[in-house]
Amino acid sequence: MRADAAARASLMKAILSDDATEQAALIRDLAHTPDPLIEQVLGAWRLGSLYIHEGPGGLKLPFLLDPATDAEGKAQGLQWPASEPIKDASGKPLLFSASELTPADTTAKLRKVIKTTLDLYALARPQPRQRRDAVVKIGQEQNADYLPFLEARLKIESDKEVRQSLTEAVALTRMVSDDPGIRSAAVTLLGEIRSIQSVSFLQKLREDVKAGRVKDEATVTAVHRAVDLIENYIWWGNLYGTVFRGFSLSAVLLLAALGLAITFGLMGVINMAHGEVMMVGAYTTYVVQNLFKSAFGASGAGFDSYFPAALAASFFFAGLVGLALERGIIRFLYQRPLESMLATWGVSLLLQQIFRHIFGAANVQVSSPRWLSGSYVVHDVLLAYNRLFVIAFAVLVVLGTWLLLVRTPVGLQIRAVMQNRAMASCLGVRTDRVNMLTFMFGSGLAGMAGACLSQIGNVGPSLGQNHIVDCFMIVVMGGVGNLLGTVFASLGVGVTDQILQPWLGAVMGKITVLAAIILFLQWRPAGLFVTRSRSLEG
Repeated sequence: MRADAAARASLMKAILSDDATEQAALIRDLAHTPDPLIEQVLGAWRLGSLYIHEGPGGLKLPFLLDPATDAEGKAQGLQWPASEPIKDASGKPLLFSASELTPADTTAKLRKVIKTTLDLYALARPQPRQRRDAVVKIGQEQNADYLPFLEARLKIESDKEVRQSLTEAVALTRMVSDDPGIRSAAVTLLGEIRSIQSVSFLQKLREDVKAGRVKDEATVTAVHRAVDLIENYIWWGNLYGTVFRGFSLSAVLLLAALGLAITFGLMGVINMAHGEVMMVGAYTTYVVQNLFKSAFGASGAGFDSYFPAALAASFFFAGLVGLALERGIIRFLYQRPLESMLATWGVSLLLQQIFRHIFGAANVQVSSPRWLSGSYVVHDVLLAYNRLFVIAFAVLVVLGTWLLLVRTPVGLQIRAVMQNRAMASCLGVRTDRVNMLTFMFGSGLAGMAGACLSQIGNVGPSLGQNHIVDCFMIVVMGGVGNLLGTVFASLGVGVTDQILQPWLGAVMGKITVLAAIILFLQWRPAGLFVTRSRSLEG
């Protein structure tokens, strides 16, 4: 309590002082005695919401405004640190309006000192993320005055990530030491722990070495080795991150192309509205999200459970759209690919206009539930939970589709109709019914692809157009009607696209992938895996 009283007295002296140098020195000393009341006033002072009232006899009283205001927007002034209202001569509390008050004086330098002191207070915060952020900020200042605080915290810190940040911060601060031994040891440590945060500081030190401002041999050797180690580590991290994003893009493309592989590959229907069926799934997710938000609020377990329901709803409504499309148009155009392509293209334009009219031309906001937000970090490579989910979900969908086609009576009928429609009909298979169910299933898969896309991309009327070309390329490249080929083609297109984009840009990367696929089809016109069936051979 004595320490707190002395610290509060120092802060009172700093607030009322007219000497900026003295103010900065007093505030720096406060870092030794964390106090919630001091932290509150320092924060208010920095943000310009600390005021000074001059009472009888010229007595100056620092005060804060009470959050509660009257009808005129005025509030009581609460003295600091007593938190008692400022009163007039009759004992009646005085009311103040923030717009009529002048905040206590500060300068940019003083606000920086206050901020650093508040950051030092944050070293003791209960949340590890807050402690880590504070450590990173303090470490990047490379201020030797804060070294004792960092070293003291490092001895008692239990969180692994915060300890890592503290180690980096201590080494960064020691890097500016005049002692060559301490400096070279700090540089060596930063290289050994692959500190990405320190790479810009190390590069600056290397420039000093080249300019001859730093000459000791140990530091020169250490800085070159540390920069090489960290840059090599960053290169590999970027490569792993790119490959992961390629896998996640492949998973999305696989989900989108799987439905097309069934409708185009197995049924021979060129469905140009496939992308818009994906759009139906994405907008269904948006609607389900809003329904859950209305029922359970914008957070909590109720809202977080909306996405599984959205997946099921997307499959159902996209399947209904597919059913209407097949019954209303496609069934009259089997064996007439040009007419079916033109008709479905017209349907795609119609669907885009309908959704544009209902939801507007701008993209709509779909929020991820908490269990799909955030990332898992492995050696500084971020693995986003929503992308991990899409990859796992794509694997499950492929497995389920394969089991449906090869292990169920419905799948047997689908394959029979695909291989020889006339013979299957003669054997009692209701080919019209099989066509209808197959088209519904393919459309439902497209709807779930749209739901997954809503978690990692924008949802708008043009969502389908952005992916339909990629889907057709994957189906053709993998081998028409071959699910295994679709899987490998998705991996090839997705990973290659992500690897090329950083070097060539998004447009040139896409063009390069397209050119590579065209060349590949010149070599293997039937795709990666050739599907043998009597209908295709005929």
